[in-house]
Amino acid sequence: MIARPALLEQVRAGLQRSPVVALIGPRQCGKTTLARHFLPPGSPGYFDLEDPTSLARLGEPMTALGTLTGVVVIDEIHRRPDLFPALRVLADREGLQACFLILGSASPELLRQSSESLAGRIEVVLMSGFSLSELGANAMDIHWRRGGYPRSFLAGSEVDSRVWRKQFVQTILERDVPQLGITIPALALLRLWTMLAHYHAQVWHAAAPARSLGVSEPTVRRYLDLLSGLFMVRQLHPWHANLKKRQVKAPKVYVRDSGILHQLLGVPTERDLLAHPKCGASWEGYVIEEVLKVLQPDEAYFWATHNGAELDLLAIKDGRRLGVECKRVDAPRLTPSMRTALADLDLEHITVVYPGTTRYPLHDRVTVVPAALLASGDPKDLFPG
Repeated sequence: MIARPALLEQVRAGLQRSPVVALIGPRQCGKTTLARHFLPPGSPGYFDLEDPTSLARLGEPMTALGTLTGVVVIDEIHRRPDLFPALRVLADREGLQACFLILGSASPELLRQSSESLAGRIEVVLMSGFSLSELGANAMDIHWRRGGYPRSFLAGSEVDSRVWRKQFVQTILERDVPQLGITIPALALLRLWTMLAHYHAQVWHAAAPARSLGVSEPTVRRYLDLLSGLFMVRQLHPWHANLKKRQVKAPKVYVRDSGILHQLLGVPTERDLLAHPKCGASWEGYVIEEVLKVLQPDEAYFWATHNGAELDLLAIKDGRRLGVECKRVDAPRLTPSMRTALADLDLEHITVVYPGTTRYPLHDRVTVVPAALLASGDPKDLFPG
């Protein structure tokens, strides 16, 4: 088992502050395993809504939940959105004796219901697969290749990892999407997901995918939003500064887990990955996800102009504007785009992340940093101050 102390501490602190904590993230990212640190399955206060017994116990939710004390865990809560009003009543009781840890598979319905019924009473903790800071720098190559889902990363062989990822994609399409009450043909959504893998790290335009799928552009955007809501895809929106230059205004798209990206691209081995035309784009997406996990910015964007200047990631953290460039080269150099970004965006610093081993400056506000430093989990290893 891989220890996840930072997430445990986030949930523990949330349960001390708020009557309800929602731990959300994609299916199979380890939410249930984490929740078992607070309450083991089989306990009176543990409800798994994929278990018929738990569903039967919650036939009368106020009766079942009203007398419980301590931590109460409700897993897969998106299967019973009608529980949110009951949780609101329980959270408002005088002398609260129970706090509720609810788990959901990154369902947009979960967020909508919780915001309507539990506003001011709920704290949301976002979860993903393993981060490099949880695995250590020595695991970086396999982590990039297999992705962060525990069963993919910990599989006994490359073949076992690929089989798991293939089954995972099918489960999302054939089970999770229909459970949300969304009627989208699984084959159409798979085709779009595969197109998104080929668009990975590129600016998204709906027109070409819409023509390929034979649907309207609004329909394609709805499919994209669905995959984003399930945390399968990240839409990185553009930063719009008040500049005279014409700027790109469409989002960039990334398949969030690198292992799933490689599955959709049909990349079976490390050798195939290194020779694949999307290798650099895959590396960019991997680094951006890990930087976001370490930095946890308040806002995140990319920036590009029609003149060719661009910045892979613009992160705003505690009022600081920080830039990130991802370069899969042996020795990154200062580029005109970096100079333009520093001048036009008023950046405090740009960090260039690369797969080498030496840290060195390119400018008084630009530093090249080895990707292995992401394993420390400390933002100060990426940005000064």
